[in-house]
Amino acid sequence: MKMESVINSTILSLACFPKSNPSIHHQKTVKARRTVCCSLSKNSNNGGDANGLLKEEEEEKYNDIWLLFKEAQQNILYLNKLRLLAVEELNKANREKQLLLDKIQQLEAVNKLALSEGNEQSLWRELLLRIDSMVLTGLIDSAEASGMRKAVMSNKFSVALVFFDIRQKTDAELLAQLRHFSDGSRKIGFHIIQICTEMEPLVSVGSLSSYVTGLSKALQKKGHIVEVILPKYACLDLTEMQGLREIEAELYSYFNGQLHGNRIWTGIVHGIGVTLIQPLYYSSFFDRERVYGYSDDFERFTYFSRASLDYIAKSGKQPDVLHIHNWETAIVGPLFWDIFVKQGLGGTRVLLTCHGFDSQCLEQPDKLALCGLDPARLHRPDRLQDHTMTHLVNILKGGLVYSNKVVMVSIYSKERIINSFSHGLESTLAIHKDKLLVSPCGFDNSTWDPSKDKFLPKNYSADDLKGKSICKVALQQQLGLSKNSSTVLVGCISTESLDFDLNNQKAVWNATQKSVQFIFMGSKATSADGALEYLKQELKDETVRFINKYDEALLHLIFAGSDIILCQSFHDPLLQVPVSRELFSSKQNLQCICFLSGRSEIQVITYTK
Repeated sequence: MKMESVINSTILSLACFPKSNPSIHHQKTVKARRTVCCSLSKNSNNGGDANGLLKEEEEEKYNDIWLLFKEAQQNILYLNKLRLLAVEELNKANREKQLLLDKIQQLEAVNKLALSEGNEQSLWRELLLRIDSMVLTGLIDSAEASGMRKAVMSNKFSVALVFFDIRQKTDAELLAQLRHFSDGSRKIGFHIIQICTEMEPLVSVGSLSSYVTGLSKALQKKGHIVEVILPKYACLDLTEMQGLREIEAELYSYFNGQLHGNRIWTGIVHGIGVTLIQPLYYSSFFDRERVYGYSDDFERFTYFSRASLDYIAKSGKQPDVLHIHNWETAIVGPLFWDIFVKQGLGGTRVLLTCHGFDSQCLEQPDKLALCGLDPARLHRPDRLQDHTMTHLVNILKGGLVYSNKVVMVSIYSKERIINSFSHGLESTLAIHKDKLLVSPCGFDNSTWDPSKDKFLPKNYSADDLKGKSICKVALQQQLGLSKNSSTVLVGCISTESLDFDLNNQKAVWNATQKSVQFIFMGSKATSADGALEYLKQELKDETVRFINKYDEALLHLIFAGSDIILCQSFHDPLLQVPVSRELFSSKQNLQCICFLSGRSEIQVITYTK
């Protein structure tokens, strides 16, 4: 714009010059010369030399004027040309500017859409948690809360337009707004509450944590409403929890003949509504370093299970499904059908998922009274009485008997699980065979996808494997191993059950003498005095590395960079997730060396995608 102004000013300053045709001026000049010459001739006798001098001055004057005119004309043409060029450049710059602005607007629109979708998901779940808070604080009754939940769940994608400022509103202000919110559309999907002891990334010990999170996310993508209830452990990692808040009302739950207060915390994790229960009187139950492995685990998790049901009933929730996991929350089954089904939960059903039958929890029958159950009524062969130790009750068996459906996480068939992997529960599983379902371990694609894995130095996929070799070199460099592409790199994630006998130890030692590199790393569940420590003492070689501390980033790199994965069983749920994604993304043959219990040899299994 500045250039255009300068050019226009220059042109205006030249406006004093004649605008008529230059040829006309030339004709007038010639005529004037002739007139002057004739005049001078007539007066030649009178002027003499003076007239000759005047003639020369006049011609010189007119010549100068003519030259100035031509120069001005050329300047005008030149400046006009510059002006046209400048205008063209300016138009080009404006077009580029507009294209850039359009691109920015498109990017902003995409980003806004992505953010709005994520905000909408978190918003309506947070709104449900706020409704729970209103029930517990006495602002509304359970019947009104039920109607409000139906309204939110039926219109969850339009909730953001109405309740965008939910965090700035008090419960009273929000309640007034909720009462004006229409609940005209019908309910879509199921309302599912998971009562469990682990959830990734809050607390993770084994495969249960990733199973709960992955399943919850998958169900919500299909339109179902999923909530998770957990104990408020002292070891919780709350860095990824959004909107963590304490409900300003104590929840009272029954235990050991009395009502005890609990603090209730709510928040959002990966778009999933999470409720944390914190005991007050029994504060030591979950204020510990570990999640499992204490002599009072039955009391701890029975208290939590009863408090979870008290919370659901008193907050007016009416879920379609209560999803419980393993023996730790299996007591929910008998509690629900003996006590809570009559508290407005007649339409609710119970689903139990078993990640294995090796841990069942056997206890004295009298302990059932701690949570309000009748020991005499339940200590029967068709209910909780253990088949082998008949003087005890089997808590996992109670979950099997009192659940509407049971999911067994395994790669084996239903018949083989009942006959070979039931750990004394054969007769119970056979009686309830019709309600048994088998499911493989699930996993979250976004976590163990090497084409998107944020922990890897270079991503790769089945179509482009270049990144895998880069991951291998990075792994060797990080652990101080020699970087040689021809060297076979073997990774092993140690578990508590790793059976590493002398013959297997010799096989590994022989492999190290043939330039094979080994990396052993403990899992979250591995104790300090477990198999990993034993191996560290027995295998000392420059081609072997031991990582005693669990490292999430390094774990991903081990699975992505190793040529071979060493495991006790390919069907170990702790290993199924990364092996399935990180390794099977490759179209090449992949090997897992499995140490089979009771055998002296190493079985090498080759998998081809």
